[in-house]
Amino acid sequence: MKILIYSANFAPEPTGIGKYSGEMAEWLVSEGHEVRVVAAPPYYPDWKIADGYAWPPYRQEIWKGARVWRAPLWVPAKPSGLKRILHLLTFAASSLPVMLRQVFWRPDVVLTVAPAFVCAPTGWLTARLSGAQAWLHVQDFEIDVAFKMGLMEGRGARQALLWLERRMLRRFDVVSSISMRMVDRLRNKGVDRECIRHFPNWVDVDKVRPLGHVSAYREELGISQSATVVLFSGTLGSKQGLMMIPEAAKRLAHRSDVEFVICGDGVMKPQLEAACAALGNVRLLPLQPVERLGELLGLADIHLLPQCPEAEDLVLPSKLSGMLSSGRPVVATCREGTEMAHVVSRCGIVVPPDDHPALADAIESLANQPAARHELGLLARRFAEDHLAQKSVLGKWIQQLDELLAPEPITIDS
Repeated sequence: MKILIYSANFAPEPTGIGKYSGEMAEWLVSEGHEVRVVAAPPYYPDWKIADGYAWPPYRQEIWKGARVWRAPLWVPAKPSGLKRILHLLTFAASSLPVMLRQVFWRPDVVLTVAPAFVCAPTGWLTARLSGAQAWLHVQDFEIDVAFKMGLMEGRGARQALLWLERRMLRRFDVVSSISMRMVDRLRNKGVDRECIRHFPNWVDVDKVRPLGHVSAYREELGISQSATVVLFSGTLGSKQGLMMIPEAAKRLAHRSDVEFVICGDGVMKPQLEAACAALGNVRLLPLQPVERLGELLGLADIHLLPQCPEAEDLVLPSKLSGMLSSGRPVVATCREGTEMAHVVSRCGIVVPPDDHPALADAIESLANQPAARHELGLLARRFAEDHLAQKSVLGKWIQQLDELLAPEPITIDS
């Protein structure tokens, strides 16, 4: 099968959406499919073009068997609502001729990964011109998130953008999303039920698994083997509700046996560094090599998954799958009844958003109960194996593609 992936984020050491597209391309190639990718140069989560990618602006490369075309984009030093839109529009414009070139390759499927939704028209057009199936995968509802979080304002602008979104969504042969709540939202946005698929984020359960030894990070960071490590690892973005972490750490400063580790990069890093500067129980790490992901997640005795309430059920953090696969309990900040609460309540503790005392109490409770942590970790691992294993999720997707591409049966009137 010839598969064209259209995704702004696709990085050599991928995180977030880049991780999603990269792992998909690698797996598809390993299964014998022809894969091409059109993407921007790596820039996320640092919000600057990665070394070696500034020039030439257009380039080709082979990445683990997939042919990757890079198209330039403008990256703002301090992203805001309007700047983010312009940033994504520059990629949508620069990648248009690269995508149209792929028409002559005649792909079977064009998979457009959103964000960025502004790329959806180009993905759809390329599919139509090449006779391919047009599949749009929605990782988060950018327009809804932008207005709920105050990144964009104006009732008229919101109505206009949602109208355009609705029109675009209905043009694709298939529209998928990562959680059942987000699938329901697609229906509410007018997508035909038969065109909707549930396509969850996956995890390689063989690479990320419960460690059978003490994580090497403990010695590297000088953390006692008897200490309880509370870990947040992921993009330090504005949708994460990350300022809950230093507040909880302050409340647990009297516990010398509880250590917080925050690992990642992103726009919130300077604020977190300032908030944690006087806290002796918090350590900050830069983004770690993807090859050490299993070792890093195995450092945790407790995973933290904070999230802004404005983003609930509009995104489902991809980092959750790795947390579960590592076989450790999760403490999440979200409202009851959300998709994230539904998952985490099986293998951890859910606390209300912005409730600092409740978050600290949940962490302390688990720190005091190693047996309970072990049992919850087993449940987390079982959920990952049953529902999020990469081979199972992507195998089902390929099966769905085969069904889409199967010729219509010919009926002969008697």
